[in-house]
Parts: sequence; structure tokens; C-alpha cells
Amino acid sequence: MINKKSMKVILLKSVIHLVSLSLLVNVYYLAINDQLGADPVEAVLHFTGIGAFNLLLLSLLVTPIVKYCQWRIFMQVRRLLGLYSFTYALCHVLSFLAFEVQFDWPLFIEEIYQRPYVTIGMAAFVILLTLAVTSISAMKKQLGRKWQLLHNWVYLALLLVAIHFYWSVKSEIIEPSIYIILALGLLWFRKDKFTRWLANKHRANNH
Repeated sequence: MINKKSMKVILLKSVIHLVSLSLLVNVYYLAINDQLGADPVEAVLHFTGIGAFNLLLLSLLVTPIVKYCQWRIFMQVRRLLGLYSFTYALCHVLSFLAFEVQFDWPLFIEEIYQRPYVTIGMAAFVILLTLAVTSISAMKKQLGRKWQLLHNWVYLALLLVAIHFYWSVKSEIIEPSIYIILALGLLWFRKDKFTRWLANKHRANNH
């Protein structure tokens, strides 16, 4: 039989699946039916990009929630939130490739090299891709201690996404500025972890 705790986890995961997938399907449905205003491509890119950012923030918010509120059930959905962040990021990149450069691969590569905000965004995407691939339980077991070191790169990805968002906005900077503050707040919460990591690295270098 499924106990009460397991039922709560299943329910929470179901809500995350339902909301994440339905919103993603809806934005493409609206785009196909020309219901996203004068610039549907920009609307899709913004929605998928900000969706990836929001889900990444939520995945990193789990630890503070568990620590201060003792809502340990959220630890069971942290990986799912991270995977959906990658899913939205993948849709963001594919939408850019399909609609913005129309599968012109030389132009796509050129955009990555010549536009700093695209360069930063692709760097963040590569990190999220790596984390998504290695989030599989079998990979986690195979990597052992290296797994945690690898997944600490999520903090760099968070900073890169924040910078990508800020640089990609041409005029309105209030929203990206708020997101930068949120990202820095989540990193500040982990300052003790970073301090320990730097101290361990310093001791290792001295030896």
C-alpha cells in the first residue's frame, strides 16, 4: 500500500508535471494559432526562457524551504524541478534555432560567437544539459563523489542565466534586475558552503 507521505509526493509531482507541461503546450498552441500578439517568436522565447529561469530558482529554493520550514517533502521534487528547468531551456534554444535563425547552422554558430548574451546563455544551457544527463540515478551512482562536485555547477548556471536575461533585455531592466537579486539571494544563502569549499581547496593546494 502507498502510505500518506508517498501519496503527498505523488500529488506534488503530478501538480508539477501538469502545470509545467500544460503551460508549455499552451504557449506553442497560442503561437501556432497566431494568438501571441505582434511578435509571437519573441513571446515564445521570453516564455520558455523565463520559465527555465523560474524553475531553476524553484529547484534551488528547495534547500532553504527544507532548512527553515522543515518541509522535507520538497526534497523529493527538487530533481524534477531541475529537469523541467532544462526542458524549458531546451525549448528556448530550439525555438531560437527554429524561428529566429530558421535552422541556419552557420548563422546559429555566428550568433553564439558574436552576441555576448547568446554566448552566456549557451554556456548556461550546456551546464544544464550536463546536469540533466547526469541526474539519472545510475549516473549518480557511477560518478560517486564527483557527482556532487559536478552538480555544484548549477550555481554558475544560475549566474549565467541571470546575466543572459539582463543582457538580452533592450529597455526594461526592472524585471531582470529583480531576478538577479533573487539569484544572488539564493547564492548568499549558500555562503557557508562556498566558504567551506574554498577552505578545502586552499588546504588541498597547500598539500
